[in-house]
Amino acid sequence: LTNIYEPEKEIDLKKAFFGVREEIKWNAKPEFEDGKANLLVQDLHGIHGAYYLYRTLKVPEARTLDLSLRADGALKLWVNDGLVAERAEEKPGDGPLRLIVDLKKGENKFLLKVVTVQGAAYFTFNKDLGEPDRLPGDIAAVLATAKELRGAQLTKVRNFYRREHSTEFKQLLATVDQWREENAAIEKAIPVTMVAKEMDKPRETFVLMRGEYDKKGDKVEPGVPSVLSPLPAGAPKNRLGLARWLVSPTHPLTARVTVNRFWQQYFGLGLVKTTEDFGAQGEPPSHPELLDWLATEFIRTGWNVKQMQRLIVTSATYRQSSKTSPELRARDPENRLVARGPRFRVDAEVLRDTVKPYQPPGLWEAVSFNNSQKYVPDSGEGQFRRSLYTYWKRQSPPPNMLLFDAPTREYCVVRRLRTNTPLQALALLNDLQFVEASRAFAQRIMLEGGRSSGERIAYAFRLATSRLPASDEVRVLQEAFNRQLADFRKDKSAAEKLLGVGSFKPRETLDRSELAAWTTIASMILNLDETVTKG
Repeated sequence: LTNIYEPEKEIDLKKAFFGVREEIKWNAKPEFEDGKANLLVQDLHGIHGAYYLYRTLKVPEARTLDLSLRADGALKLWVNDGLVAERAEEKPGDGPLRLIVDLKKGENKFLLKVVTVQGAAYFTFNKDLGEPDRLPGDIAAVLATAKELRGAQLTKVRNFYRREHSTEFKQLLATVDQWREENAAIEKAIPVTMVAKEMDKPRETFVLMRGEYDKKGDKVEPGVPSVLSPLPAGAPKNRLGLARWLVSPTHPLTARVTVNRFWQQYFGLGLVKTTEDFGAQGEPPSHPELLDWLATEFIRTGWNVKQMQRLIVTSATYRQSSKTSPELRARDPENRLVARGPRFRVDAEVLRDTVKPYQPPGLWEAVSFNNSQKYVPDSGEGQFRRSLYTYWKRQSPPPNMLLFDAPTREYCVVRRLRTNTPLQALALLNDLQFVEASRAFAQRIMLEGGRSSGERIAYAFRLATSRLPASDEVRVLQEAFNRQLADFRKDKSAAEKLLGVGSFKPRETLDRSELAAWTTIASMILNLDETVTKG
């Protein structure tokens, strides 16, 4: 708004101005009407810039003029080269900018500057040349010459009466203005993002010799690799055409790559082991006919992801037991023959789902360039959301996520490596968020698991492993619970220390020593191989 551009210095409607993409010229806009919201910028995500609107107004004698201005953005108004109004932004509830300006006899010049930031932008310019003690010229002329009002004349007089003399209509107009202001406030609060848009005229593209931008080689056109199927008939050579090509039933890769990732998700390895590489350097599929059938079935069902995953998990292959024999393991250590059910440790996100988890103190500060980077964990419900919303710092990803083989997100990882280290077991037992999870699990066991310790053990075990415990397992957990309960009844401070870990607040009505004992049992169950391992 404060930058001064050429139109503010001199009005020359024949002059062209320098622009980044092309020359900027004055354009006549006969469709703009006084008193109406005129569209200034149509682009959905907006074009940040300054727009100038110029007009003249002739009056037979010097007088004053009532003006009403609105714009989606900042504005300035000059009348006869003098700045008469300025507003940096229109806030909800401000309403139109109203002012009275002095006009000279003859032609008067109006220059309006509107600065847009985002979204479609409108402006309104409404002038009132009427005087309180007499009718506007057009209304007076109609009443003086017409014997009977009809059609457009009747509409004009009726609208004038409603606008100037009807209290009810003025109240309705005020209500409409309020609704428009509320709607504008809602639209401004909507987040926006940059989008790619096809150019009306595609830019010419050339092969750059040795990568030098000023040494152009052959001209190239949009297309797809000749070794693959061509673009669908009638498809445009742009992003829309590329999308149609990717999901075309004749495309040899899209469906196969997708179902292979689904297979990897459930079996640990894809039918093509190199999930990230289906090319010449990738590994051939272990079951090519199965891969082809799954791909064609995926297309036949309308690319229905839910139906494809249901097909996989309800198959006899997936529902096999993961138990194996030494002979089978020696022959097929990676289970490429799918002779047994899948068995592998679940991903880091499944083990821990929070937004800003607890991290070692000072970790962010150690990798930051200044002291302004402070890590503040979420509190309350924010601690317990899913890992999809985890807050990551590129220089310092959550350590326990990396410990369980989560990628750093610095680049795309299609196939994760899986490790099994003692440090992972220590994290599951002692990490702050896992201890807190055990406390919350223990409270649920006490509230929902039944009255006896045996019922509660069976309830907790089934929740974590999807099966009821064997008698030996119940005995071990029962003995552990009895020992822990006796210890915490003797040492109340130890129980309080354990229950104070994390931000989760236990229910006050529960016995503190018993809750601490169940916390240790919950931790034992959550650390079972069956809990952290799929299959």
